[in-house]
Amino acid sequence: MTDGHHFNNISLGGRGGNNPGQFKLYSGGLAWKRQGGGKTIEVEKSDITSVTWMAIPRSYQLGVSTKEGLFYRFFGFREQDISSLTNFMEKNMRITPEEKQLSVGGHNWGGIEINGNMLSFNVGSKEAFEVSLADVAQTQMQGKTDVVLEFHVDDTTGGNEKDSLMDLSFHVPTSNTQFPGDENRPSAQAILNKADVGSSEEAVVTFDGIAILTPRGRYSVELHLSFLRLQGQANDFKIQYSSILRLFVLPKSNNPHTFVVITLDPPIRKGQTLYPHIVIQFETEAVVQRDLTLSDEVLAEKYKDRLESSYQGLIHEVFSKVLRGLSGAKVTRPSTFRSCQDGYAVKSSLKAEDGLLYPLEKGFFFLPKPPTLILHEEIEYVEFERHGAGGASISSHYFDLLVKLKNDQEHLFRNIQRNEYHNLFNFISGKHLKILNLGEAQGRAGGVTAVLQSTDDDAVDPHLERIRNQTGDDESDEEDEDFVADKDDSGSPTDDSGEEGSDASLSGGEKEKSSKKEASSSKAPLKKRKPKGEDAEGSEKRKPKKKKDPNAPKRAIAPFMYFSKAERANLKNSNPELATTEIAKKLGERWQKMTAEEKQPYVEQSQVDKKRYAEESAAYRGAAAMDVDSGPASD
Repeated sequence: MTDGHHFNNISLGGRGGNNPGQFKLYSGGLAWKRQGGGKTIEVEKSDITSVTWMAIPRSYQLGVSTKEGLFYRFFGFREQDISSLTNFMEKNMRITPEEKQLSVGGHNWGGIEINGNMLSFNVGSKEAFEVSLADVAQTQMQGKTDVVLEFHVDDTTGGNEKDSLMDLSFHVPTSNTQFPGDENRPSAQAILNKADVGSSEEAVVTFDGIAILTPRGRYSVELHLSFLRLQGQANDFKIQYSSILRLFVLPKSNNPHTFVVITLDPPIRKGQTLYPHIVIQFETEAVVQRDLTLSDEVLAEKYKDRLESSYQGLIHEVFSKVLRGLSGAKVTRPSTFRSCQDGYAVKSSLKAEDGLLYPLEKGFFFLPKPPTLILHEEIEYVEFERHGAGGASISSHYFDLLVKLKNDQEHLFRNIQRNEYHNLFNFISGKHLKILNLGEAQGRAGGVTAVLQSTDDDAVDPHLERIRNQTGDDESDEEDEDFVADKDDSGSPTDDSGEEGSDASLSGGEKEKSSKKEASSSKAPLKKRKPKGEDAEGSEKRKPKKKKDPNAPKRAIAPFMYFSKAERANLKNSNPELATTEIAKKLGERWQKMTAEEKQPYVEQSQVDKKRYAEESAAYRGAAAMDVDSGPASD
């Protein structure tokens, strides 16, 4: 596809929404790919029946009709593009585009032209609008002169389209000469018969009573020549095969059910809820036999090597084979990944919903709710985290997997069993995805990955280890030797942890308090604190803490804390949904990625504060010494 013309910012029109993308025209046909990945349309030269040009507001539109009755509208072309594309089509494709004019006079009286599955309303020789009859759910007559076309409420539509065409009504007078009628068959009936495309079409095959998890309910699934229909008690979905991107057939581990997922672009919509994935659940061992209502001629001409006249086997296999043959969509099956129970997925939870995480060859898929597909090419990095920072004993048996996308979106898969770590780590490493903890495990003792690999269930929480590592290079772990208030005072003269909220866990002060307890190894087991009133045998009774002097000088603030104070409000405003702990975590990640030049302003502020602390500490010690010398003499 190196020859031809390439155009950016060309949108695909229709009820699917106006999605921008890249348009390519070459000697073998044309192609359009949605910007950012997703839907792709390819039309070969032999399948094109006609091409039209039309000047529309602010750009030009290219219309392409195919032998299958489909009509594509591409707009966003400039005026200078018309001659170049017309010359290329005439020379290399032997196709002459026809120019059409748009009616902008506001007339609502004109004529109807039905060409294939496209209905056009023309005013004179100009086109006012056109609709695809493939989107029509039902046609009916009101009286003898009015024709009503009803469109599917839950049909495929773009996520950015708040309004959608639901019905269209035409008034056809009895004196109409374009569609002549009589007393038994009025003119409106003649239009109705031509417009009733697909509504009375017999289904190729039907599967009754199918359990669908998203959108939830039991449906009768009908596979037609150009679309599939989901008919339930409360909902009726009609989905064009051109909206299907891919099929997934994913068995559930140690479970008598199999997922069949239909990925759509654009998604179906019910009210304000979008469904980009239809999750169907079949019984794995159920066997069915189905005969297709297609003639031998149609099978030989249109579906050669794609469909057979009859199928017998497991229901999910029969369904996926027939749907793949009719729609032409590709089927994705489980990858080489195997869990500890020799399954295809690992149990986890996403947004408080329990489900299965399938590591696939080109992405991750979480099912059943919310169905979430993450492609490897969209991932910036993955990060393994120890589950549960609260210190509960059960948390040591689980870990979390954070997936950060290139668009800054994050997916956190929680409660993965710890014995699945090696299988997941080896699979992700084999796909050459960036693992954020990997360098930490190799470069530091006691990193997150090392803790997860350890079999010690009492190991320290790696999330806290990662936070400490982020700020460990910016502040010394040594105690302040210039000022010691009392031997029993384990803290600084003043305690500021309450003022800073959760950010205290990121500061050097937190590390100073815990450094002596964990100086031997970051993997050392955490000691359990005994209940009040219980003393270890042979140990001395603990002395009560001395009350801290409110006049003592405040310790110097680390550079990271100045950075946190400066950026915390901005981060909170841009991400109001984040919890306090998540904000602290993100601030730590940003600080770790900053260069020395970017940290310099905060380092300078910290140095000024350290100088202030040294001066105030000297003055405080001098005042304390004077108080001791001038104290009352003892008797």
